[in-house]
Amino acid sequence: MSKVFTATKELANGVAMPQLGLGVYKMTNPQQTFEAITYAIETGYRAIDTATIYANEKETGEAVRHARVPRQELFITSKVWNTDQGYDETLRAFEASLKRLGFDYLDLYLTHWPVPEKYTETYKAIERLYDEKLIRAIGVSNHHRHHLEKILAKANVAPMVNQIELHPRLTQESLREFCRANGIAVTSWSPIARGQLLADPTLLEIGGKYGKTPAQVIIRWHLQNDLIVIPKSVTPERIKENSEVADFELSLHDMEAINALNRNERTGTDPDSL
Repeated sequence: MSKVFTATKELANGVAMPQLGLGVYKMTNPQQTFEAITYAIETGYRAIDTATIYANEKETGEAVRHARVPRQELFITSKVWNTDQGYDETLRAFEASLKRLGFDYLDLYLTHWPVPEKYTETYKAIERLYDEKLIRAIGVSNHHRHHLEKILAKANVAPMVNQIELHPRLTQESLREFCRANGIAVTSWSPIARGQLLADPTLLEIGGKYGKTPAQVIIRWHLQNDLIVIPKSVTPERIKENSEVADFELSLHDMEAINALNRNERTGTDPDSL
C-alpha cells in the first residue's frame, strides 16, 4: 500500500480536485521554489496552490512544464490580489497570471480576500472566465458566511471552493457547515497553524499511536473532515512526510480529541478586519 495520499474531491461541477496539494506561499527564492514544486510532483502531489501576491507564478509554470507529468493531470490554483480587484481589473489580472504561468487555462481561480465594495464584482469577472472556459473551477478565499451570502444572492455560478484559514485551533465548524450545505468545498490554508501545533502534547500522543508525526496527524485530520489541504514546505523531507498519510486512519476518539483543541485562534488576518 502506497503511503502517498492521492485521493480527489469532486467539486460541484464534477471536476476532481486533489484533496492534498502543495502550498507555495512565502516561497520567494526562484530556484528553491522551482525545486520544491518539481520534487513535490515527483513525489506524487498533483495540486499546486499559488497566487499573484506570492510572486512565484513564473516558477510554478516552469516546474509544471519541467515535470514528467502531463499538464492535464495537474491541478493549478491561483488568486487575484486585493489591489487588482474589480471587474475589468480582475480580467486583466487573470490574463497577467496566465502569461506568467505560461498556461492557456487554470484549474481554479479565486478571489484572494473579500475587498469591501469590490469582491462581488471580482467574482462576476471570475464567473466570466469560467463561462469562457479559461478556468475549470471557480471559487473564493477568506470569505465568511456573510460574504458568501452576498455572492450567492447574485451569482449565476456558485463558488465551488472557499479557501480559509483552518487548523485544529481554528476549526471554523459553522462556516464549514454553511459551505457544505451550499455545495462549496473547503480548502484549509495554514493547516498546521504555521508550525505552532507541532509540539502539542495531544498530537504527539496520537502520533505515537500510529507511528506518525504531529504534522501527519493534523493533515490526516483535515482529510478525514472532508477538507482539501495545502501544507507548504520547501524541504524535500517535509514535502514527502506531508504526503505520506494514506496508510493510516484516525479513530473517532482521536478525531474528537483533535477537535477539542479548537480555540478560535487565527495565525493570519480576520477577513472582516481587511
